[in-house]
Amino acid sequence: MGDTRISGEVIGIDLGTTFSCVAVARKGHGVEILANDQGNRTTPSYVAFSAATASSERFIGEAAKNQATLNPRRTIFDKQVTKAVVTVPAYFNDSQRQATKDAGTIAGLNVLRIINEPTAGALAYGVNQDPNTKRNILVYDLGGGTFDVSVLEIDSGIFQVLATGGDTHLGGGDFDQRVMDHFVQLIKKRYKKDVSKDPKALGKLRRGCERAKRVLSIQTETRVEIDSLMDGTDLSEPLTRAKFEDLNLDLFERTMRVVRSTLKDAKMEKREIDEIVLVGGSTRIPMVREMLKKEFDGKEPSKGINPDEAVAYGAAILGANLTTDQVGVVVGVILLDVTPLSLGVDVVGDLMSVVVPRNTPIPTKKTREYKTVKDQQSIIYFLVLQGERTLTKDCLQLGSFEITGIPPAPRGAVPVEVTFEIDADGILTVTAKEEATGNSQSLAIDKYKRNLSSREIERMIREAREMAEHDKKEKARVDARNQLERAIYDLKKAVSEKLHMCDGDKTVVEAALDEASDWFDGNKNACMQEYKDRRQKLKGLLKKLSPA
Repeated sequence: MGDTRISGEVIGIDLGTTFSCVAVARKGHGVEILANDQGNRTTPSYVAFSAATASSERFIGEAAKNQATLNPRRTIFDKQVTKAVVTVPAYFNDSQRQATKDAGTIAGLNVLRIINEPTAGALAYGVNQDPNTKRNILVYDLGGGTFDVSVLEIDSGIFQVLATGGDTHLGGGDFDQRVMDHFVQLIKKRYKKDVSKDPKALGKLRRGCERAKRVLSIQTETRVEIDSLMDGTDLSEPLTRAKFEDLNLDLFERTMRVVRSTLKDAKMEKREIDEIVLVGGSTRIPMVREMLKKEFDGKEPSKGINPDEAVAYGAAILGANLTTDQVGVVVGVILLDVTPLSLGVDVVGDLMSVVVPRNTPIPTKKTREYKTVKDQQSIIYFLVLQGERTLTKDCLQLGSFEITGIPPAPRGAVPVEVTFEIDADGILTVTAKEEATGNSQSLAIDKYKRNLSSREIERMIREAREMAEHDKKEKARVDARNQLERAIYDLKKAVSEKLHMCDGDKTVVEAALDEASDWFDGNKNACMQEYKDRRQKLKGLLKKLSPA
């Protein structure tokens, strides 16, 4: 196989919720974090516009945040940037990943790869470790707006993601909000002012609380001081680290629950983790380190990488491995990421048939064979699903398609191969092919509106665990229903083919089958035992079809 790498420099972009960071790997320099036009190594993820006029201006980063002018340039040391690796939260779905790629295209970039943020953080950590030492690492990525956990195995330059978990509605902004809520109530009680009804005052308070949070990462006490907060009233109130931790304790504990569930998904014990890697600015909060240390029986989280820059650093490493110009800049790596939810189809029977299980390494290509379920069936309808539940109705429907022109044949005689292919960006294509005629149909899922929020992904996994016993019983009920339907079908076929059956017996059996069919059509939600009893009753009819 030839070298598929491209030429030219590739930047790594950490497109964060609150801050973004850009890095590049270059010969003779290693990996460098690129400062913006104001000399800062991270840029606020803000865009603002002046009044909507013919001369309206766009502001980016600090300019948008502070209402100052900024003229962004897409150059690195006088070289135009055209290629990039961009990071996203591990729990982003296909449409969110595709939207990120589209945004890069609109910005004039060729997005070569989408990579999960914690995986990029693992690359930043692992690339400087002994390549001959096998290590299991847990990446704890707590940013401004999202939280991700990944468990990886690093061995001989191969980075294999074993499991991912996350909460994309939890981050540093939530800690700020808790502190804000505290001060809103304090101001109302002590100053008799309702800040919650004044957007400008709320903005000032938010910035003050964010500053206090950062100070409390290095000091045990600070003051929230804001001149002319509202109606000429100045604010100057103390805030201790202990109070900050108390206000956010349940949020910290939420992250630990995700850590435990991700370890369980990876089938790994805490003692098997060799290193805890911290990514994201919010991991500077002392309570985060303390809780992780306690959770892992005294193991100290790694301090070897800058949590604000690690994701961009890792993306730049991957970018360097995609280009021929960067050979020798970093050690070659092979990255094996995973898919966050199971993928499959419902062909018949209201049950999810999994083709790609959750936490399967990607890119991947998996095929399953399905067969016709009726005599002379000419069309098979496929419903593509995502989720962890047993029943079709409890999973997310990604799209549908059908194979037509199937040659006439008895039930189960015509096989159709269904292939799920997920590329390195996590984008899915489903193909079904009927072997006899060569008829095929494909569905590119990223072209469909999935309407799946990150919170829904988390909910689906949580509900799958909580409803496991219910789903097991429901699957048994649906299986019993499908078995009864098959028994009715098989008996009808047997009666029609039983040439030596006396007319009297045939009439009795046909009447019983008609009654069973009518009952089945009107009782699709009957209990499992009713289906079993009906099927058992029909089994007795089989003896009448057998020779004496």
